[in-house]
Amino acid sequence: MTARTKKIMNAPENIISEMIEGMVGAHPDLLRVEGATGRAIVAVDGPRQGKVGIVVGGGSGHEPAFAGYVGRGLADAAAVGNVFASPSPEQIMDAARAANGGEGVIFLYGNYSGDVMNFDMAAEELASIGVAVKSIQVTDDVASAPKERANERRGIAGDFFVFKIAGAAADRLLSLEEVERVARRANASTRTMGVALSACSLPQTRKPNFEIPADEMEVGMGLHGEPGIRRATLETADELATDLVGAILGDLDLRKGDEVAVLVNGLGSTAQMELYLLHRKTRYILADAGIRIAHSWVGEYATSLEMAGASITLMKLDDELRTLLYHPCRTPALTVGDLAAAGAARQARAATVEVHNDEKTVSNDRKELATSGDITPDIFRRMMRNVGKVIVTEKDWLSELDGVIGDGDHGVTMEIGWIAVGKALDAAPEDRTIEAICKRMAKAFLDAVGASSGPLYATAFLRAGTAVGERLNLDASALANWIAAASQGIQDRGRAAPGDKTMVDAWAPAADAAKASAAKGASSLDVIDAAVASAKDGMEKTANIAARRGRSSKLGERSLGHIDPGAASTYLTLRAMGEALREALG
Repeated sequence: MTARTKKIMNAPENIISEMIEGMVGAHPDLLRVEGATGRAIVAVDGPRQGKVGIVVGGGSGHEPAFAGYVGRGLADAAAVGNVFASPSPEQIMDAARAANGGEGVIFLYGNYSGDVMNFDMAAEELASIGVAVKSIQVTDDVASAPKERANERRGIAGDFFVFKIAGAAADRLLSLEEVERVARRANASTRTMGVALSACSLPQTRKPNFEIPADEMEVGMGLHGEPGIRRATLETADELATDLVGAILGDLDLRKGDEVAVLVNGLGSTAQMELYLLHRKTRYILADAGIRIAHSWVGEYATSLEMAGASITLMKLDDELRTLLYHPCRTPALTVGDLAAAGAARQARAATVEVHNDEKTVSNDRKELATSGDITPDIFRRMMRNVGKVIVTEKDWLSELDGVIGDGDHGVTMEIGWIAVGKALDAAPEDRTIEAICKRMAKAFLDAVGASSGPLYATAFLRAGTAVGERLNLDASALANWIAAASQGIQDRGRAAPGDKTMVDAWAPAADAAKASAAKGASSLDVIDAAVASAKDGMEKTANIAARRGRSSKLGERSLGHIDPGAASTYLTLRAMGEALREALG
């Protein structure tokens, strides 16, 4: 039995809100909270009229990233997600509203599917009301994809340099296009390689996400605690630095006479002594190659909870990037230049743009809706409530599956989402149609979760509700249409297909089976039973698939033999729907 880890905390469900309260309370001269979600941390003297707004963000657990880089001369605001989970679109929009000075907003975040989907949805919402938005995904992780597919790489500690350059460019009042240009240049000039010596554990589970023997290390780990690309025997500091820097030099076009900035970053529980050993060897390697170090940072700048390990990041400099690197900034985690002594004059708060994302009501007259079918809105609610009950019961299993090939938070994320759905169902008027219930579920799940599951399930609920929008009750055919629309919504939003080792590998066969069963004149129970059986089969087959999408795609063949956690939660979802329907129909 795996021993549980120790953490200094109160209730796990309050850890983010209490962390934000503690952080802002510790830096009242630098930070404030804005927006209804309580998840947008804003620079006291950053946003201002006529300046491009810089919004960074991502999951919690990486402190001081991301909110630690909010302050004058760097980021104007940070959207704070749950542990290892992307912030939701509404949380991102709270940050964007606070950062908007009328010249547009730039989103900066690591290249993870959940972050991409949530920031894209926020950008779409802002664009619809006339706010210009540019999105830049940081892709510095050498280990996560080959050079020819650099756009697929993860963003890890390189966030530090890309955020710094973008923030400086915006503070110098460059245009939206110019800030975007230099930020992309910084990203293209930055590479990172890292190693983990021990796993981290989530506050909700307090179990290591994976196991590393005492004499081994995980090379190329992800910032969310995902396993790396290979296991290797533990090396000395010099050997490790040689491997990490060597991988970067083999990927980044550096020549004799070039200049770089260096970041040696600890992942949460690595002693500063060890980090300096890595920097020592890094300095020798670069000197031997005729590469000059302009400036070095050694410490914890992008962590992974209590993971032991480190990463090394190099950014190749030119005159423009060097100037922006040295541009003054003052934030809780980084201070550069004159602002350290003088502070920054408080500026007028930026003009903000209101973005409303209220639940859209369904205008259909109930009298005009089809009433045939045995699944009433009340029974549908019971089906959805049972999904939440089953997910909460099975959350540890889902997180254990995810800990092997992902970041270990899938069960926690699904629990948070379905608890929010349950509260939304409790608050919904009794006369809501199934379409209206689905819309309410979508907003609740998205606002609560973020991560990749938030946009995926929100899109699934919206598409499924729309597919049955002309019905009051669902018959067998309508139930099949609901499942098929949910499946297609997930495929469209996540750009995944069957065979990619994702939840689609359970949703797609379930949808096909449901449609085939309904076409034969089967009952609603027969339709859901067919869907459940095919979802289970699809889930089990994912163990024989090498991941091609999502965070586990970086593991390639190492993901073989393990069930995809998203497919597992899909199976549980459909199974719970069937159980509740069977009970309701007697």
